[in-house]
Amino acid sequence: MAAELTALRREIHAEPELGRRLPRTQRRVLDALDGLPLEIGTGSALSSVTAVLRGARPGPTVLLRADMDALPLTEATGLPYASRVPGVMHACGHDLHVAMLVGAAGLLAARRTEFAGSVVFMFQPDEEGTDGGGASAMLAEGLLDASGGTPVAAYALHVSANRLPFGVFSVRPGTAAAASDGLRVTVHGRGGHGSAPHRAADPIPAVCEMVTALQTFVTRRFDIRDPVVVTVGLIRGGTKRNIIPDEAGFEATVRTFSTEARERMREGVRTLLTGIAAAHGLTVEVDYHDGYPALVNDPAEAALAARAVVDLFGPERCLEPAHPTPGAEDMAFVLERVPGTCLMLGACPPQNDYVTAPQNHSSQAVFDDAVLPDGAALLAQLALRRLGVRDEPVSPA
Repeated sequence: MAAELTALRREIHAEPELGRRLPRTQRRVLDALDGLPLEIGTGSALSSVTAVLRGARPGPTVLLRADMDALPLTEATGLPYASRVPGVMHACGHDLHVAMLVGAAGLLAARRTEFAGSVVFMFQPDEEGTDGGGASAMLAEGLLDASGGTPVAAYALHVSANRLPFGVFSVRPGTAAAASDGLRVTVHGRGGHGSAPHRAADPIPAVCEMVTALQTFVTRRFDIRDPVVVTVGLIRGGTKRNIIPDEAGFEATVRTFSTEARERMREGVRTLLTGIAAAHGLTVEVDYHDGYPALVNDPAEAALAARAVVDLFGPERCLEPAHPTPGAEDMAFVLERVPGTCLMLGACPPQNDYVTAPQNHSSQAVFDDAVLPDGAALLAQLALRRLGVRDEPVSPA
């Protein structure tokens, strides 16, 4: 399958799409699945594809997921199959995820007489949250009822351009990725001349104080063993150096790893910023909006996945990271409702140094197609094992 999976991945890479509406990508997925014994449905609110494979007999359902969307980024890799769409790039490897799940569908279709139950293949738009996140939309449209029975387990695989050596899988039981929430703050003052700030109500010093106070709030109110990360990525306010504006503001991302810390941040930030504004004689609007919850891998499913990696590829290809990643993952919504796990797979070309290579979301991120067969094989194996089919262990080459 390697050649056809590579061709599919490169076609998708060259024509990336953003958000929930991915008509070209959806069409390629449907064409790639054509001819397989699948029950296929497409989404209404988004260009999703849900495909169901029935085994030889009734039984439980397992869900396998791939995300499909790209990022608003101009590609700078120089690859012969680089993006032909200005300002859009598959810089997070979702094109590889699609190809691997298509491969898994083919492998499992060839063995469907061996298992009892069903496999649901979830091809998801908008993991990057351009339009609010695609997993929630697919869940709302009945994803978990696609086979007629709620899945007993769900699995996903995400490639990394730089965090792991080529071909190495990582799986961590428990919290594996952070919750990601957004903070938008607008401070309302009263504009005036820069030479007479006492006759105005300047919102800019208050905004500056808020930005630094958030960092102090994190370090003084939260246990370092339950980390919180706040990064202010945007500050706005003013039009000219001698004009005090009527308003100013900022936007931040907030990362937490536990429900308790997430709830305390949500409430504490509002209290903190309202107090600072009041101290300056100003008012403030605090829009704290929930993004993705923390991704929590079920310990039993993580252990099953780790055993499968070791059996298929050898112990040197499997590791357990000591800490969760502060990145976020839309698969968290599925894992809130279905026990399962999300694994990482190193896809940095082996001739490059993965430690210094451009990371996911970089305009220079490069992923090696040679991981596609292994990713497809592992996804298929996870479904087979969860449905009671276990191959004999494979000796490392």
